[in-house]
Amino acid sequence: MKIKQLLKKSLIRSLFLITIIVFTACHVHTAGNKKTFRYNEPTGIATLDPAFAKNQSVIWPVHQIYNTLIQTDSNLNLIPSLAVSWEISSDNLTYRFHLRADVFFQDNDAFPSGKGRKMVAADVVYSLSRILDRKTASSGAWIFNERVEGTNAFRAPDDSTFEMKLLTPFHPMLGLLSMQYCSIIPHEVVEKYGKDFRNHPCGTGPFRFKSWEEGQDLILVKNEHYFEKDAAGRPIPYLDAIKISFFDNRATEFLLLQQGRLDFMNDIDPSFKDEVLNKKGELRKEWKGRLQLSKSPYLNTEYLGIVVDSSLAIVKNSPLRLLKVRQAINYGFDRRKMMMYLRNSIGTPAESGFIPPGLPCFDSTIVKGYHYDPAMARRLLIEAGFPDGAGLPLITLKTIDTYADLAGFIVRELQEVGIRVQVDIVQKSLLLEETAKSQAPFFRGSWIGDYPDAENYLSVFYSENPAPPNYTRYHNPAYDLLYRQSLLENKDSLRYMLYRKMDLLVIRDAPIVPLWYDEVIHLVSPAVSGFEANGLNLLELRHTRIR
Repeated sequence: MKIKQLLKKSLIRSLFLITIIVFTACHVHTAGNKKTFRYNEPTGIATLDPAFAKNQSVIWPVHQIYNTLIQTDSNLNLIPSLAVSWEISSDNLTYRFHLRADVFFQDNDAFPSGKGRKMVAADVVYSLSRILDRKTASSGAWIFNERVEGTNAFRAPDDSTFEMKLLTPFHPMLGLLSMQYCSIIPHEVVEKYGKDFRNHPCGTGPFRFKSWEEGQDLILVKNEHYFEKDAAGRPIPYLDAIKISFFDNRATEFLLLQQGRLDFMNDIDPSFKDEVLNKKGELRKEWKGRLQLSKSPYLNTEYLGIVVDSSLAIVKNSPLRLLKVRQAINYGFDRRKMMMYLRNSIGTPAESGFIPPGLPCFDSTIVKGYHYDPAMARRLLIEAGFPDGAGLPLITLKTIDTYADLAGFIVRELQEVGIRVQVDIVQKSLLLEETAKSQAPFFRGSWIGDYPDAENYLSVFYSENPAPPNYTRYHNPAYDLLYRQSLLENKDSLRYMLYRKMDLLVIRDAPIVPLWYDEVIHLVSPAVSGFEANGLNLLELRHTRIR
């Protein structure tokens, strides 16, 4: 179906609602020369409490309202935010943070006279302790579980100093502290609103909460007392407000973007990607000047996983227990062709390791992965005892409907080299359950980075980790030793060397079949500037402007 027909049908179905939002959006964007950035969240927003900032839909608005001790820049380097500096003890167990003295919480009725008070170290202790508190039931408790000794690990020697003590060294902890779970909140507001803190947020961030009509829109307005300045010493943010709508139809969302009713759209729906992008991943000429296309590496590796624990019954009789068969699969299909024709070149063929581009340690000249080499695939099958696939049992690949076309492409390519694979389409919930229980010998998976450190990817193959994250049940003593060494290493260059060695071991042992490294892709209004993508796909609006 052509995009115009699709959009026309969507418009008819949503005509009344679109009429309302068109009027409202125009008014909000232009009234009183206010600069309002508008985007749509098709999945809705469950909460504005950072303790539950698990999904992108929640992370984005939480990032506008709150700050963390440490933040990431556009290149995913860790830089100061509420903490101006920090030190780590010689035993790598104690972290000391020195806090800014010019940060105030946003105005709220929970404070005397409704005036926001100064943020101090005790607020950091409270915020991080709340994540660990079982009464909170935060989905971010894993950050500190078995890494710190309960809430006793957090101390505030004075108003401007915060200390944290770990049980064992864990260098990626700094990256974890940049996650939105670790946003700093005031206890008075939580105590006043209780469970309703979810829709009465209060932080120190660049935007403050104004209103939320669930199912309709969420409005955030500029925090006039925000502490950060731009390079020229001018206050940020430049925007006056952010408006988030909740239309669940992506075609409607795209129509509103075209009409100038939205300022950006995250990702491109498969139903109209061919109408917007050519096979090289570029805007088609009819859209140039009407939209801006923004692309950057995304910390997401798409892959096929293979359970390799030979003690499991499903592995003992599977041909996938054989290294050469797993390697033959890796050589047996053309990732570049797959990306061009099925993904419109959104993403990069995964011809290196499991660690994706965008992380500082990524180096494809050192970590060389698999490329399309059907002759090598056939040779490996001969060495495995299956010349031209003779005697090789049928292999089942489990995936979800969204990836059916990609799975079909891989199956056809593998058949050409003698590897017979059938695709089993299952519900996402069932696939998650079966991979967690090691009941799916061959499955499609993806790993999205939670924090900007390659340890997040390498922990997936550490043998002492259960599933999740070690869905393949990979066990290699040499790998485990390197992993433990990397947790103790503070020098970046040496730690990156260890990371690359681990990545090479995983590629050699082939418990996975890397498919592609994903990209952040945004369609942006020509009126928007200063809007930069990043590897975490974190919505960053502090330096955004609208003409």
